[in-house]
Amino acid sequence: MSDELNQPQLALERIYTKDISFEVPNSSAFTKQWQPETDISIATNVNDLDEDYKEVVLTVSITTKLEGSVAFIAEVQQAGIFLLKNIPETDLPHLLQAYCPNILFPYAREAISDIVTRGSFPQLLLAPVNFEQAYLQSQLEAEAGNEEGNA
Repeated sequence: MSDELNQPQLALERIYTKDISFEVPNSSAFTKQWQPETDISIATNVNDLDEDYKEVVLTVSITTKLEGSVAFIAEVQQAGIFLLKNIPETDLPHLLQAYCPNILFPYAREAISDIVTRGSFPQLLLAPVNFEQAYLQSQLEAEAGNEEGNA
């Protein structure tokens, strides 16, 4: 019985849109030929709710320019509350920076597509993001930075 109580537990408790924003600062974009330049930014933030629960917030920001002027800015903060009980400390960074964002991204992607379409712009479908690869790359860069600092 004691072993069951100490088993690692990972569960998604809730997914929700924490914040959503859409701006069209330059209406003249509607009168121009649609050949946009799009800049996409993705960030993850983790908030401790209590000992066993974490809120992971995936922020996806899009700035689309047309002929040098901003056509629209869209931002979604997609959040999830995750139960992380009896998880080894060494596993937490990977779960919080790769696994959880992988779960949240499809919801953020759908929200971005929806608000851009509602803004009367052509549909914007974000390409899938490999959070596993991004996490591993950041780990390699951190290790390389530590080695340079120790040299």
